[in-house]
Amino acid sequence: MKFEKTHLDDITRCYCTSHMFIDEKPYIFFASENPTSPCNAYSGKDFSVKENVWEDRGGCMSIIPFETRKGEFLAVNEFYLKISPSLSKLVWGKHEDGKWIIKDLFNLPYLHRFDIFHVEDKDYVLVTTIARDKANKEDWTRPGQVYVGEIPADLENSNVVLRQLLDNQFRNHGYYRDHVNNVSYVASDDGVYKIIPPTKDSDWKVEKIKDGMTSEAAVGDIDGDGYDEMITIEPFHGNTIKIYRLKDGKAEEIYNYPYELDFAHALKFDVIGGKKCFVGGIRRVDAELFVIYANQEGLQLERIECGAGPANVDVIHVDGDDYILSANHTKNEAAIYKYIGE
Repeated sequence: MKFEKTHLDDITRCYCTSHMFIDEKPYIFFASENPTSPCNAYSGKDFSVKENVWEDRGGCMSIIPFETRKGEFLAVNEFYLKISPSLSKLVWGKHEDGKWIIKDLFNLPYLHRFDIFHVEDKDYVLVTTIARDKANKEDWTRPGQVYVGEIPADLENSNVVLRQLLDNQFRNHGYYRDHVNNVSYVASDDGVYKIIPPTKDSDWKVEKIKDGMTSEAAVGDIDGDGYDEMITIEPFHGNTIKIYRLKDGKAEEIYNYPYELDFAHALKFDVIGGKKCFVGGIRRVDAELFVIYANQEGLQLERIECGAGPANVDVIHVDGDDYILSANHTKNEAAIYKYIGE
């Protein structure tokens, strides 16, 4: 698989990337974990039109658009492991009259990842905290949690009320949304859990998928055999990447990443060039952006770039073209990689 890279922008400690469509026009986002670096949106031809989303905050790991609210999203701001008490918050953003407007919704200590579910005309938020509290960056004695709540239609005048769904998740770092099956996965020292959203007849459900310390997980049927595969980073910010086949209630290991690695951080499942792929990023050692896909010979690995050090990746499909968006933390850059063929 061949890709053409575009260095889109210089962003110190680039940490997050995401995308949304407004009137079928694509916008891609890149944000920093640094308190004094911006979040920008890029649109237009070759994503060359740049708009500032915010300047006065950082610590952004997640930006999630609403499915039904045009030009609106939620995002995590001011997630800093080194700062105690925690400043983490969820914010509401919207695009109006060519400008991005940001409003704080609520603070939640060490809020790290989240998602929005649209179910039967209602929006729900699922949020995860990496820890309940911390005395310092290396203090992991207090577990993280998973909370859920309904998002009110009127966010200007109403509050989001959260309730706890899952507790005792030490180093509760990983989160992944499987849009095909409309479920989520959270990963911590306690393993990997599947979270199933509510319906009119049922509440949220939680199922444990795998034991063992896990930092990230992404899920998809990469080989088309009818069973999902799950790629993981193990343990926290780990030095191992594995792929498991999820079959008959078990997670069977079928692949182990062959290169030395450290501080693996980003995972995503998508389709690129017609191939189902796992896309991932590693921040140390070779600091590579990579893809894994299946062919007749089994699972194949291709390293797209070394030295980039992605903290977060996303994939967007525009006018028949496939792009990997990569928040290249090591290179302090926002970059896109266009698939150009085999």
